[in-house]
Amino acid sequence: MSETMKERKEKLFSAMKNGYDRMEEQDFVGMQAYCEAYKDFLRRCKTERECTRRGIALAEEKGFVPYHRGMHLQPGDKVYTCNRGKSLMLAVIGLESMAQGVQIAAAHIDSPRLDLKPNPLYEEGGMAYFKTHYYGGIRKYQWVTIPLELRGVIACKDGTLVDVVLGEGAEPKFVINDLLPHLGAEQGKKPLNEAIPGENLNILLGSQPVGDEDGSDRVKLHILERLHEKYGITEDDFTSAELEAVPAVEVTDIGLDASLIGAYGHDDRVCGFAALQAILELEMPNKTAVCMLADKEEIGSMGVTGMQSAAFDTFLHDLCESQGVALRECYENSFCLSADVTAAYDPNFGEVFERRNASMINHGMGLCKYTGARGKSGASDASAETVAYLRRLLDDAGVVWHISELGKVDAGGGGTVAMYMANRNIATLDAGVPVLSMHAPFETVSKLDCYMTYRGCKAVFEA
Repeated sequence: MSETMKERKEKLFSAMKNGYDRMEEQDFVGMQAYCEAYKDFLRRCKTERECTRRGIALAEEKGFVPYHRGMHLQPGDKVYTCNRGKSLMLAVIGLESMAQGVQIAAAHIDSPRLDLKPNPLYEEGGMAYFKTHYYGGIRKYQWVTIPLELRGVIACKDGTLVDVVLGEGAEPKFVINDLLPHLGAEQGKKPLNEAIPGENLNILLGSQPVGDEDGSDRVKLHILERLHEKYGITEDDFTSAELEAVPAVEVTDIGLDASLIGAYGHDDRVCGFAALQAILELEMPNKTAVCMLADKEEIGSMGVTGMQSAAFDTFLHDLCESQGVALRECYENSFCLSADVTAAYDPNFGEVFERRNASMINHGMGLCKYTGARGKSGASDASAETVAYLRRLLDDAGVVWHISELGKVDAGGGGTVAMYMANRNIATLDAGVPVLSMHAPFETVSKLDCYMTYRGCKAVFEA
């Protein structure tokens, strides 16, 4: 009997479906538990340093130990190394020699934010402010009139490192002012990217003066006295500080059906946590599994804690050396999942998406053969063989996924750590969670997509 038209279509057409139509009942339980753990991670971790510390704590609970050069390793051993408190590398030693390659999931744990300038504190108009320098690709108008926290460290001359958290919980918050609409006619004529200049992103700290009424900088003095009382610092200590202004927003479920998560920092902690959780659950893989949680991706992966640093090569070289394997041999047989977010299709801004090749909410892990801008500039552009390899891994593991692009060809573009891994002669492919309002102070993701990205990372490690 000849096939019906429906049967012929089912055999030949792509069957991309909403993930909820493909999940089994037990997946819902696992999804909810995983997303609760992820939300807890986000509540604790609003900077790359906090992500690193939390990652180490979770790893040590699962039996990971600090790696020391020259230590004897055998299959099943779990080790980690922390790079200057701002990036983290973990490995589970596999049954096979590292000459056969390793399975890598690489994500980043820095997010767009506002950094304080080296000389940030000043008083003007009876108010004290911090000057900021924005970090990463932000839309500046989104950062005004929202509550902010200050988090980070101050390194004193004597070597003391002071952890700073201001504005957490019920503590007073900070804010950047905007112009009232009554006087904003000229501002309103400007393009969005010009209406709030970078030099206007000044954080309001307070307004109460101290001392004699004839004195100057009395509000600034009050602020410094409070900081000195709490942290023992002076104005000169800002010179060697890393203080970040981040949104003081709560992680929360979104929607009447609670199917989404709203928070600051999904890019790229949603993939960083997925890779971390996947390797924490690994026991005895065939190939050595490596999780890389990098810093500095939002500004080009530069610096000693970024993906372009030799720190990753050093860690892998040390592991290879313990087995008498050449690093180059390991790299040429390895696979890297560049676990980074992609832009979710938003019908409110459909004009910048190409609908047939857009990442869709609730369609699972979003694969991107290439990122970059326009003519694939800055992309690793994974080979057909590499894409087929990941397709097979994900399908065999029952992971819901789809393939997509960031947006229309001429609309813009973006980058990940993929090209830096590919430059090491590692077969690399981008994949991660589709995000609504990416790089905004408050982003939104689907719980289903979060869970499937975790399962995708797990599938790579268990290959």
